[in-house]
Amino acid sequence: MHRKAVAKIAAAIAFSFQTLAVVASFEGNLNYASPSRRHPSLGIDVPHVSRRSMKRGSVAYAPKDLSFTHGVASGDPYSDSIILWTRVAPSRASDTSNVTVEGSVPLYSHDSETYIKADRSPICVSWVVFPEGRVHGPAVASGKAYTTSDIDYTVKVEAKGLRPFTTYNYQFEICGSNVKSPLGRTKTAPAANAHVSELNLAVFSCSNYPNGYFNAYGNAARKDDSDYFVHLGDYIYESANKGERAHDPPRLLFTLHDYRTRHGQYRTDPDLLLASKNFAWITTWDDHEVSNNGYRDGSSGLNNTEDSFVKNGGVSVDQRKMNAVRAYFEWMPIRQVDLDDNLRIWRSFQLGSLLDLIVLDTRNYDRSVTSLGWNDEYIDLIRDDASRTLMGSRQENWFYKELSKSAKRGAAWRIIGNQIIFSRIYESYGLSGDNWSGYTANRNRTLKHLYDNKIGNNVFLAGDSHQNWVSDLVWLEEKDYDPETGEGSIGVEFAGTAVSSTGVDAAIIPARAQAQSRVAGNPELQWQDGYYRGYIYLSVKPARVEARFYGSPSVATRNSWDLPLANFTVRNGANRLARPVGGGVVESGALKGGETRPSNVTLNTETLKWDVVGYEQMYIK
Repeated sequence: MHRKAVAKIAAAIAFSFQTLAVVASFEGNLNYASPSRRHPSLGIDVPHVSRRSMKRGSVAYAPKDLSFTHGVASGDPYSDSIILWTRVAPSRASDTSNVTVEGSVPLYSHDSETYIKADRSPICVSWVVFPEGRVHGPAVASGKAYTTSDIDYTVKVEAKGLRPFTTYNYQFEICGSNVKSPLGRTKTAPAANAHVSELNLAVFSCSNYPNGYFNAYGNAARKDDSDYFVHLGDYIYESANKGERAHDPPRLLFTLHDYRTRHGQYRTDPDLLLASKNFAWITTWDDHEVSNNGYRDGSSGLNNTEDSFVKNGGVSVDQRKMNAVRAYFEWMPIRQVDLDDNLRIWRSFQLGSLLDLIVLDTRNYDRSVTSLGWNDEYIDLIRDDASRTLMGSRQENWFYKELSKSAKRGAAWRIIGNQIIFSRIYESYGLSGDNWSGYTANRNRTLKHLYDNKIGNNVFLAGDSHQNWVSDLVWLEEKDYDPETGEGSIGVEFAGTAVSSTGVDAAIIPARAQAQSRVAGNPELQWQDGYYRGYIYLSVKPARVEARFYGSPSVATRNSWDLPLANFTVRNGANRLARPVGGGVVESGALKGGETRPSNVTLNTETLKWDVVGYEQMYIK
């Protein structure tokens, strides 16, 4: 064969291997599958992206022109793997194109100027995982991935081959340079059948950036006694609030660029950056990641009507939801457990033989119509209809199977992470139409499954309400229940306050009076407080679960004060709160059969010293 021909064949083979390597590195970034690679209209054409980067004129960014703009994060721990996240880009600004969620083409073609002048300069990032405390020597896992403007320069990889329930350090680096990301720390899950003597969760919800500083994240992170951080939703808000921490962009969110920019703004908060860097997160969304009071066909601010379409700039409900979902999966360290279902976020984690964490979506997946601010009388009329569902039939059936599977495998506890209050709570106006009380049949089906199958040791977690609620988990009017002893309960509910969103916007004494009224008016409700912002520290052991509620004295400033509010215990097999509830004494709010003794003795999580602390202002005005 002619020497030139041989050389051409060799060059072609080399180019093919190079192309395959580049494609593999692109596919190593999980965000190219977001929301779904299996559905042509919802994925990104990775071969097109890689071929585009090989074309003449494709000049790589210089490392000096790039930075890790929003820190690092990790999440969704398995016993042998973990999701690692970062963003590396020429600026903090998000990509302005909406093209990955627009048009009717079968695949987004990066070669077509019709859609976008695509970025032909992919950024190469390498990553390494080391045992905790070591950042040199042999890595336990490593890899390479590319990112481009198509996915807003985000990087999400799965580090595999790790040991169960083990703490690691990890770091990203721009290929061929010394430009490194911050050093992260993460932790894998225990093996499903492993004996675990204790596991601790920090539980958050409802972080509204303009409303206040994210002190709760920083306090929990600095105390450094949690295994994982759990966020129950409203991680971002879609609103357009102003002030010293005004929302960016300064408008309601509709486009993909809007949602990307908002996620980026939230990841500038120093306490969120700290917590994301040092802990593995397990998250779900609530309504504000998309739109207030969302359901399958709309929300309080956007519905599938011509009038709504015209008033809101020609954006449909489905398009807005697609924009929000893509941005969420791009910016969060979360697995997509079913690429055939791009809206699925519900999933479960087997954390040793100690517990199963079952994470629900009671908001966006397949929820029947909810309270929209103008239809409350209608919701009152239909709240007991058998057809109403918070989850849709597919998720609901999965949920019941997960509960049964957890009990059958012998997990000591079932921790259910959901968005909204499960217990039936009467307010001064009656029942809410936006939590489980607006979906009576769905709640009854859940309770029936637990009681009929004798599935105990259930702990429901909730956020959304911006207040603290602690209740025995009871099927009122169907099962006998004694509020004094808790007999007849099938578990407990710990519903937490917000990181920074507004609760009872009143002084502490009027807020306590409201709490006293609520506790008196609801037999299963044992403690309530609406004044403090904060989080729950959940300590799970084989013999008991302890929930410790913490509050921030003020989110109007960034500070490190952490006030213990109340402590509760659930003993294995008891299926109710231990009596006397809360030890008989709490710092704030109202406790059934107990006392409220305010002390304001607060821990400074930076100095680890205690002091008496008080603030006049809770929120940013």
